Amino acid sequence: MMEQALLETLMDKAWPALERQDLDVGEAGQWVLRASDGVTQRANSVWPRSASGVPNGNPDIPRCVRAAGEWYRLRRLPLIFQVFDDSCSADLNAVLDEQRFTRQSATRIMVRGMEELPVTSGRNVDMADEPSEEWLRVWWSADGRGGDAELSVAHKILTACPSLYATVRDDNGAPAAVGRLALVDGRGGIYCMATSASHRRRGYGTEVLAALLNAGVHRNLEGFWLLVTKANRGAQLLYSQAGFTDHGSYLYRQAPLRRASSGC
Repeated sequence: MMEQALLETLMDKAWPALERQDLDVGEAGQWVLRASDGVTQRANSVWPRSASGVPNGNPDIPRCVRAAGEWYRLRRLPLIFQVFDDSCSADLNAVLDEQRFTRQSATRIMVRGMEELPVTSGRNVDMADEPSEEWLRVWWSADGRGGDAELSVAHKILTACPSLYATVRDDNGAPAAVGRLALVDGRGGIYCMATSASHRRRGYGTEVLAALLNAGVHRNLEGFWLLVTKANRGAQLLYSQAGFTDHGSYLYRQAPLRRASSGC
């Protein structure tokens, strides 16, 4: 079983922000400020790395929240924290509660080892080291936010980490579902699982997942992790049936939007 600190590091490396800066938070550890032109919360949020609970509160946290807010304001981005569900986040959550940060996108972390991997059905699966144009389009149609400019940024994030890209095709050769296996420090992260609207509920997602897991065997990986929103019950069932189990959770906390004062 992977330790929490290791898992957080793997997740950060698998979805690397285009710009990042460390911020020392005294006894609370070190935060990583991440920005990527607003494309995905993951790559545009504060990762409270090495956070640790401090008895009776930590006076450095409010100051550092202000410093982080200024860093994001200079980039015209909202201040968002990726906060993991553990006791080390208590002091930070208390400050964010006081400042009325919202809670968004609650996400489960799931992991599994290399035992009893699912068997592929033999459908036509393309595996590549780079995302093809059609791979990107299938993923973006299901999971993207924005147009070509945002997709271009997403492509930079994806390809900044060594990965494998799986595409499963239907009987006519059309791309039906896609997925990504991020290769990080001997482990594999399952990302970008997406099925086109016309191919859903026909087993294509299961086939993509099986292909990625079996590709990990050939790469001699030690284990896998993935992230799935708590609202996505269907995906959670798919991953549970494939041998993944819960290993924590996190959510995003966003600063309240400031409204410009009205005048006459």
